[in-house]
Formats: sequence, structure tokens, C-alpha cells
Amino acid sequence: MSTDWLPASRTEQLATARNWISIINAPVDPPDWGIPPAKITAFITIVDTAEAALLRVQSDSERTPVATAQCNTAFKALTGNMRYLKNRFFLVPPLTESDLIALGLKSRDSSSPTPTPDAQPEADLTFPGIHLVELRNIRPMAGGTAPNPRSNYGVRIYYGLTGEPTEAHRFRVTGTPKTGKDLPYSLFTHRKRERFDFDGESGNRVYFCLQYERPKGGEKGKGPFGPILSAVIP
Repeated sequence: MSTDWLPASRTEQLATARNWISIINAPVDPPDWGIPPAKITAFITIVDTAEAALLRVQSDSERTPVATAQCNTAFKALTGNMRYLKNRFFLVPPLTESDLIALGLKSRDSSSPTPTPDAQPEADLTFPGIHLVELRNIRPMAGGTAPNPRSNYGVRIYYGLTGEPTEAHRFRVTGTPKTGKDLPYSLFTHRKRERFDFDGESGNRVYFCLQYERPKGGEKGKGPFGPILSAVIP
């Protein structure tokens, strides 16, 4: 098993980078690790660029050879910058063992179990067309716990519809759901966006609730539910 601290997937690399930013720029008692402000600003720009490039190649309409090449270049810059920051500034001392764990830098081996997700996810609801509903910018809730890049491997999207049962959706929501457990359907995704085609459901209401989940984790591998999201299907 590789002991490289850098995650293999681009989604996890972004999660790690976002976690670093949230720790370095903590609004209360930020760490004094000697990172120049200019390098922090440059790192944030690199992360934003890589995330935007990945979203483009994940979109069926925007995935082109040019977009793929730009994404490869953006992630080469991201991983290079992450290795630089780690080798130059994330040193013990001044960092402690708990700092390393918070940054996701603890060695990955069989004796170190993957932690249970603790962040709560949310998303933006958009409506790209008739009977289409899309969850975009799936992310941890603002002001909440930062995601642990070792545990938040994906998101389970729970959803349910009002209206009369159909062959596609026999189970319907009859009251206002309080949690994801009240919603009858779900899917697992590693993507930052997911589009739903509710053909024939225009005018009915759809409810969503998101939950970080690690694969093969059972109930202990699931984090807390995020807020209930709701909209009328166009």
C-alpha cells in the first residue's frame, strides 16, 4: 500500500486543499506556521482554478479535449503547490501531531482506521430545464465542521417527491420531511453536482437531504445529515 500522503483522486485532493485553507485561515486563533500571506492567497487561487476546471470536465456539455488539458494542468499546479507547502511549512515542530491529523497528513496504514465523516453537506438547487433539477456546488456547510479528506469520500443524496405514485417513483412524501431518513430514495456520488430528470413531475415538490459517506463503512461510515433542500419541479 502506498504511504504517500497525497490522495489519489482529484476530488479528495480538492477536499484536502480546502481543509488546509479552512485551517490556515481560521477566523479564530489561526495557526502561526510562518506561511507568507501571499503564498496563502496564491494557493487559494490555485485551488479555485482546479475546482472550476474539474467541474467543467465533469459536465457532459463542457467536456472537451481543451477542457481536459486545462484540468490536467490545473491539478498539476495544485498537487505541486500542496507538496511545496507540506515540505516547506508543515513541519514538526512547529506543528504537533494533532495538527498533522487535522491536515490529513497522518500516515495511511492498516492500523489507522478511516475516521467517521463529521461534516454536514449542502448544495445549491438549480433548474437547467423543464422537469430538470440539479444540485450544484456540493460542499460542507458554511461555518460548520471542515470535511476530513480521509473520511468524506462521497455524498449520499436522499430524495423524495410529492404527488401521485408512478412506476418510476412508487413511494411518495406525504408530509414535510425532517431528516434524510424520511426520504425514500438515495444515490451515492463523488461528483460536485448531480442532475435529476423528473419527467412528468412538473408542479410536484422534491426534497433532498445530503450526507457524507465513506464506502463500506456501514452506519459508522455515515456522517450527520445536512439541511433539507426543497423546490417545486419546473
